[in-house]
Amino acid sequence: MTSRASRPVGTVTRGTTNPNRLRRMDRWIAAVHGGALRRAADPVAVDLGYGAAPWTALELLTRLRTVAPRTRVVGVEIEPARVAAAKPYEREGLAFRHGGFEIPLPGRPQLIRAANVLRQYDEDEVADVWERLCARLAPAGDGSPGGLLVEGTCDEIGRRHVWVALGPEGPRTVTFATRLGSLERPSDLAERLPKALIHRNVPGEPVHAFLRDFDRAWAAAAPYASYGARQRWIRAVRALTRDWPVVDGTGRWRQGEVSVAWGALAPRGA
Repeated sequence: MTSRASRPVGTVTRGTTNPNRLRRMDRWIAAVHGGALRRAADPVAVDLGYGAAPWTALELLTRLRTVAPRTRVVGVEIEPARVAAAKPYEREGLAFRHGGFEIPLPGRPQLIRAANVLRQYDEDEVADVWERLCARLAPAGDGSPGGLLVEGTCDEIGRRHVWVALGPEGPRTVTFATRLGSLERPSDLAERLPKALIHRNVPGEPVHAFLRDFDRAWAAAAPYASYGARQRWIRAVRALTRDWPVVDGTGRWRQGEVSVAWGALAPRGA
């Protein structure tokens, strides 16, 4: 008989999903974590809370295998009916399991992706969820930084996305990613801040100051718009590096991304 303690940890999400919704997050993961997946003895990636349809797990497998061909993906969902609906899509390297934040796998995965999962939770629950998930990651050692947890939020068609990257030790970076042609100003991304930051976009909080400075840099870079939105974005991000610890370079900026050290944006008192 199943005990109460063995029930999956978490609550059912709305399950909203669309094909190609998480392409920006996937592209970033493949670029920054592909090497760790290639070096891992058993490169397992978890798509946590994939939703009512299995598209994001299928896409994650395809994208990760372009950089790490041995990668396996396990979709984990807390709603049993969604797992049953996804089972026919299983194939070599792709499986679906019933579970939640406990991550019901025998080993420790190299990657956990949790997109649009914590949106419905209270802000004060995020730290405990992060800690639980980070404890399930492959540990650091022998020159490896350990596994990676990527937790964030995007709009329904994946044009705007913000996520936090965490290792076994905790949060590392915050990444802002957007389709540049649809962007009026960088602070438009505020509505997609992950739960740990979305209520902190107020005066006196670091993330508010960052988005304010980003808007100012974007406005100052307006003359570069004649060369395209990408050149304007690159110029604005380069200006940000004078005051903010941007951790990536032009190659990522060209993709409509910028990553900043978590410590610079962490909520006051966190």
